[in-house]
Amino acid sequence: MANTNSTTTACTESVCLPSVNETAITALLKTPLGAHLDLFQILDACQHHVDALIENDDNTECMALCGRLLAALEVLKVALKTPLPAHLIERLTVDVAEPDNYRAPLSTDSETLREYCSALTILLLQHQQSPEQKEHITGLLFELVNVLVEDLKAPRFVSTDGGLVMISGEAVPGIH
Repeated sequence: MANTNSTTTACTESVCLPSVNETAITALLKTPLGAHLDLFQILDACQHHVDALIENDDNTECMALCGRLLAALEVLKVALKTPLPAHLIERLTVDVAEPDNYRAPLSTDSETLREYCSALTILLLQHQQSPEQKEHITGLLFELVNVLVEDLKAPRFVSTDGGLVMISGEAVPGIH
């Protein structure tokens, strides 16, 4: 806590902006992860970490980014099992459904895709691959995380007179 003569400022939000001397990666690594985040915030965190990872050549920073990405993917594992809050259901709902326009090209479910991302991240953390293999694994991880994010943020529901239904036409007994 800062006193009146201090130049330290208090951070009123849950996530502080980086200081002038702090790099973007350091700020990203300090961003809290946890159950207080909703699904979209966790997906954004995963995407920010993998974006930084794909652009980084520093081994220490890459290892730290992989560790944080793995942590975000573990938080995502829990989030995928919890019911969606109303504000996300609203964001995932459309008025008119176009079934073929929303789903990712992979037929894999979200949890399996999340596990693939975790496995690739763990592989990078082991640091046993050649520089060329590391580049390919990082690229594949980048692509898979982005597919996962796009898929989970794609509309799922359509609003009808009878309530919400899945875009595929199925009734929605309990939204998850």
